[in-house]
Amino acid sequence: MKIQTVGVVGAGVMGIGVAQNLAQTDHQVILIDISEDILDKAKYEIRNNIRLQSFFKKSDNLKTPDSILEKIEFSTSYKLLENADFVVENVTEKWDIKKGIYPQLDAICPPHCIFAANTSAIPITRLASLTKRPDQVLGIHFMNPVPMKPMVEMIRGYHTSESTIATAKQMLTQMGKECVIVNDSPGFVSNRVLMLTINEAVFLLQDQVATAEDVDKIFKSCFGHKMGPLETADLIGLDTILFSIEVLYENFNDSKYRPCPLLKKMVDAGLYGRKNGQGFYVYQ
Repeated sequence: MKIQTVGVVGAGVMGIGVAQNLAQTDHQVILIDISEDILDKAKYEIRNNIRLQSFFKKSDNLKTPDSILEKIEFSTSYKLLENADFVVENVTEKWDIKKGIYPQLDAICPPHCIFAANTSAIPITRLASLTKRPDQVLGIHFMNPVPMKPMVEMIRGYHTSESTIATAKQMLTQMGKECVIVNDSPGFVSNRVLMLTINEAVFLLQDQVATAEDVDKIFKSCFGHKMGPLETADLIGLDTILFSIEVLYENFNDSKYRPCPLLKKMVDAGLYGRKNGQGFYVYQ
């Protein structure tokens, strides 16, 4: 089955990136969120992202922002998903929010439609249990910024069928991406390791062992990482980091996932990172 119409639920940083990537690869996209203000901001961000991308990709075949935005329908209504072939859910990493979405998708989307959760830590099997099609639910953990990252983590839930995996891989190929398939577990592979690393880096900052700059410099200069853990946290969003580490703590009941108090304090203070201008670093 060729994936043509894709619903993207949630127009935050990740939803914007997924919608942009899909539109740039000739998919028809329906981007859903709860308010027109959020959708207007998403449209603005996508336009800016495409312009910025054009500076890094010198090609005569680059599409204009208008031609890409024409492929995205912005809406607050789930009703538009009644003809979707595939839906990527990207809402906030909170179970109380996510659990209300999947029954709506299940009732509106056609029987063949596949649901992919772009989640950092919430188990896919738990999300699939909210639907009458658990075999058609899987996880696709896109990396940020989505249009620039060629690899994703695909998560197989307990009931996920081989045909669902095959269709999802086909859609990713259409998007110009490859995947690594892992089994369902809170945090999967990437965030089970990454969130621990970031959380421990925040503890180092809290304990005044080193500055944010020096923590990140060690990871970049000694280990060859492109970004340090605190820079990565700012890119992802400190609120998302906190939600994810809390999910790991809740699911594993293991003290090693205890969120750093400084991380909690920064989120309470509204210091989310790049998304609003200040986190461990200040952004213009």
